[in-house]
Amino acid sequence: MFEMTSVKAIIYTPNPDRPELARQIRRVESDVLRMGALVEKSFRLSHQALFDRNLTAAKELPLLDKQIDRFYKKIESDCTVIMALQSMTSKDLRCLSAFMQLVRDLERIGDYAKDIAEIAIKIFPYPPHPSLPDVAHMSHHAQAMLAASLVALADLDEVGGRSIKRLDDTVDRAYEKLYQTLAHQRDVQGVIEPILLLVLVIRCLERMADHATNIGQRVAYIVTGQR
Repeated sequence: MFEMTSVKAIIYTPNPDRPELARQIRRVESDVLRMGALVEKSFRLSHQALFDRNLTAAKELPLLDKQIDRFYKKIESDCTVIMALQSMTSKDLRCLSAFMQLVRDLERIGDYAKDIAEIAIKIFPYPPHPSLPDVAHMSHHAQAMLAASLVALADLDEVGGRSIKRLDDTVDRAYEKLYQTLAHQRDVQGVIEPILLLVLVIRCLERMADHATNIGQRVAYIVTGQR
């Protein structure tokens, strides 16, 4: 799990000859990490809502999503203003442009977490589906990917950032297996809504893992300048 308190160093050190620019970029860095911590919390709450049948957790998501959206808009605006008003090195510009891209990924993960919480409320009246433990395992893996991408960001770890792509393959395989199981289920007793809702859940999880992978790739870009 990524925690703000675990960050021991500034993500990126701008040109020391430009102290005002350095302060502005560090403020953006701090907001990016805070946003990341909120998104990780939203993912965790959505998991509790669906798999622990914790509707209290589900009801926390809308407010948390609004906080995430505010960070997203603020970071995007701050980056735009800095790039418009400051002359920067190519490395400074690369850092800020990568921040603008990766906060879009974080915002989308937050949206999917809210979607899963809404599904948890709809599926609550139905008995647990036999595939639910496998879906929970997929969720844990996607959460681990998000945590790893945020640690890579905090540490500016190029290798760690790129390694997340390999983890994504596990989530993709889980998605394909679960989709086949749910789509071809026979002798369904009663309504099929719980099956359709679980198909939506695994699609959300697959997309969340993709966005975590994107964050890792953007970390590598900040460090190397290569996509």
